[in-house]
Amino acid sequence: MIRKFIHEKRSWIIFILFLQGLSLIVAALDDTIAFTSVLYTVFLSLLFFLLYLFWRYQKETPFYKTLTEREDNLDLSAVAVPESPFEEIVAESLRQQTLLLKEELLTNTVALEKEKDDLLSWIHEVKTPMTTLRLLIDRIDDKAMRGNLTYEWLRIHHLLDQQLHSKRLPFMQNDLYVEKLSLEDILYDEIRTLQTWCIQKGIGFEVELPETEVLTDSKWISFIIRQLLTNAVKYSEASDIVITSERKHDQICLHIKDCGIGIETQDLPRIFEKGFTSTANHQNHHATGMGLYLAKKAADTLHIRMEVNSLPQTGTVFSLTFPKKNDFVHLLSR
Repeated sequence: MIRKFIHEKRSWIIFILFLQGLSLIVAALDDTIAFTSVLYTVFLSLLFFLLYLFWRYQKETPFYKTLTEREDNLDLSAVAVPESPFEEIVAESLRQQTLLLKEELLTNTVALEKEKDDLLSWIHEVKTPMTTLRLLIDRIDDKAMRGNLTYEWLRIHHLLDQQLHSKRLPFMQNDLYVEKLSLEDILYDEIRTLQTWCIQKGIGFEVELPETEVLTDSKWISFIIRQLLTNAVKYSEASDIVITSERKHDQICLHIKDCGIGIETQDLPRIFEKGFTSTANHQNHHATGMGLYLAKKAADTLHIRMEVNSLPQTGTVFSLTFPKKNDFVHLLSR
């Protein structure tokens, strides 16, 4: 702040130094003027000028210090009271800009909430014909056609599910209900939903769960597992998906392993990024790049550590490490 203050006052400092230098030059050229007296006067003038600069620094900088140190938000309470007319101009301009931004934020928030509510309402309305459509598909005798229609139905169902949870995700903290759950029940429910698709692709499941009870939210853990199983089935063919669990340091770990195409090494750090759809299968227009992103965001909120290990053409293993009971004290106290 001192450098900035000196830089701001540089024209005044240069002008004062010029005047004092001019006085010394005139005293040196004019024999009628005592040079020693002028030199003494210049010394005192510069001393008082330095004291004046120090006083002005103490007077002027607090207002600007609070501007530089304040958080980037719309709260101006931390800004110091202006001490000069120019500071008052800056403060008034900030107040007006903040007021406009608050009004704009309120308008956008209301519009966004309405859009979210309309979309959620639409998704819930669509679920009724989707349920009816599934019942009609199940009544088709032609197995090949039934399988193809079920696959397309699943795609629509999962896209709607992703949209629903993506809109709920920012308010996830308000929707949590942590309880003891059986991973086995959740997994089998999700596997049953994918059954027709798995039969069509020749995919089976090997489930071995010596550890099944975890503390988490049923709705969101179902969503996370649904995304991982859907990805495993999507990128596998005529193979088994192996699901196991284990206990590590008083924490339950769930592993979902497939023998699919795997993930390229350069893609691994980016698979949880929003909209990322891999470099190897970039021509796949059906991928949205949202499933793993939403699953990771939900897992982070639930204090579930999600990890992935994969090699191209060898398969992928997703691991979910559930938190200890004490870890939820902080989560639920928010």
